[in-house]
Amino acid sequence: MENWSVEQVCNWLKQRNLGELVPKFREEEVSGAALLALNDRMVQQLVKKIGHQAVLMDLIKKYQQQKSGLESLTYRCETASQKFPEVISGKNLKSFFARYKTLQWTSSYALPDFPYDVKCILAEKKCPDHSMRIRIIEFLQADMTKYLEGSLYPNSQQYNIVVNALLQAYPFLDEDGNGFLLWKRALKDRFKYVRRPIEDDEQVLRNKCKFGHRRGQTRKSTFSENKLNDVPGQVEEEPAHLKGSTMDLHIKWLNEEYMKTQRNWEEVDNRMNVTIEIRRKMISDKAPLKDILRLFPFLRCPYQLFREFQLLTHMDIYKKTVEILEIYSENILSLYVVRNNPINVMLQENLKQHTEEDVLKYMKMTAACLLLPEVFGDDSSLFAAVNEEVKAVTPVLEVKNPFNVNSCAFALYIEREELAQLSDCTMALAALLAAFHVFDIPCPKRIHRTLNFLESLVFEVRNP
Repeated sequence: MENWSVEQVCNWLKQRNLGELVPKFREEEVSGAALLALNDRMVQQLVKKIGHQAVLMDLIKKYQQQKSGLESLTYRCETASQKFPEVISGKNLKSFFARYKTLQWTSSYALPDFPYDVKCILAEKKCPDHSMRIRIIEFLQADMTKYLEGSLYPNSQQYNIVVNALLQAYPFLDEDGNGFLLWKRALKDRFKYVRRPIEDDEQVLRNKCKFGHRRGQTRKSTFSENKLNDVPGQVEEEPAHLKGSTMDLHIKWLNEEYMKTQRNWEEVDNRMNVTIEIRRKMISDKAPLKDILRLFPFLRCPYQLFREFQLLTHMDIYKKTVEILEIYSENILSLYVVRNNPINVMLQENLKQHTEEDVLKYMKMTAACLLLPEVFGDDSSLFAAVNEEVKAVTPVLEVKNPFNVNSCAFALYIEREELAQLSDCTMALAALLAAFHVFDIPCPKRIHRTLNFLESLVFEVRNP
């Protein structure tokens, strides 16, 4: 930096979102050497905004500390190389410097000073909406670039350090235990988005060729757009546990078979059995649900969802759910707490219009299923959305016209996206219970009494 020209200093400022300072720096002919010689008083005269003053002084201070540390390390390495030339030389010395620089970066990292509107949301401990999430990610990316001295290529350890710092400062951002992976993925996608304009840079292309990339070559995308960032055109590295050619063939076959009208269900079962270890590994590693479903689309089929549950628990979830509703429907509907509930009122009105025994039984089972959260004093919006838009991110049922024999519709939603359409309330309830286990999703506290009751019956833990 000491040998930088005025223009190089100006470019450096632009990379760190300090472009407003460029005209003044040009006017005052601030070169690299002059920049490093600035003291607090000079910075105050040169830069008007307090925020810019703080950022600039921080950058200068960090560079000087790093330079001092590296000079000290260089002396120790040179001394060591004289004593142990076979240990520290050439490539080993280069990797030694790289590791030292990484350790220095991570040990000094602190979260940036977020803008006022972001601070207000975080102070209220509110989960930020989509636009606010993007704002947070943008500031983290800019701050990481500052620490990386303008580099747009952080390593995995540096991503981990930043996301951990964010979640430690604001634990409520760790949504249902999945926050770390989601924020890290969003941050990586933001860096990719920022790097896109330099993809055709000659130096970048030379580096790609050096590490085995050919011109025009792109990596396979195994992850869809991130739910935090939603930046189009992003591609991600293929997970290491999916690189085996045999597993690739199974996954490719499953995806091709899923697109067919007539499916070979016996072979689907076999290949789902073979790939279960990879699937469970992805789920335990908190891989995004979209990616799991993209690789294993048959989990969208209720039959395969129930089968996966049975492989994990040795329980027939559909059979158990039928027994639960048949045994408890009348008791649930007779409870005083649900007597004036809108669903029960709707049921009584529709019962008057039908006389067929099967239809009446179906309606009562449907009502009993939907009224379960009311019985236990839970939040029904986390269980089923009846003629309403789904708002919960955890597994929830969407129910349309529940007592209309001709137009009733059931669907299972996860993360506000439809996972599967279901034929009746029994299958819907079974799918809801299975989804929590199959995708290893923590049960929300506001619905846990209802789900605990159902699971105790499924697993025969006790006699409620």
